[in-house]
Amino acid sequence: MKVEARLFELLTVFFFLCGVAYTLFTTFTSKGIEWVGVVGMFFAAGLTLIAGTYFRFVARRVEIRPEDYEDAEIEDGAGELGFFSPHSWWPILIAGGAAMFAVAFATGNLWFAIFSAVVIAGTAAGLVFEYHVGPEKH
Repeated sequence: MKVEARLFELLTVFFFLCGVAYTLFTTFTSKGIEWVGVVGMFFAAGLTLIAGTYFRFVARRVEIRPEDYEDAEIEDGAGELGFFSPHSWWPILIAGGAAMFAVAFATGNLWFAIFSAVVIAGTAAGLVFEYHVGPEKH
């Protein structure tokens, strides 16, 4: 995870320097600063900073993976990689709620957008608590 953290931290520096350079180069044009590109560059720097910080914190808590060894073999990474729920309907319902929200936002329908946001929140909660078993079930 340290490699991923370093990669995103370098991308943060790159996007920040590109944002500064883009601001300076567009300042001296006839139309002035081009704000969409400037904001986009600094937002990209912020997003890569968030991802890099997350990977840095996770790298401290996770044991060393086979990808982090210089002389690791492919077989070292074999085995179970995590848990995946193949029969879950919740991601499809979340995507449907997001599509409804996009249509509501594009058409300017406020009430439908509010309803769609509630659908998204409810289906996201359903996804998070899909395999939650309360203490009384143990």
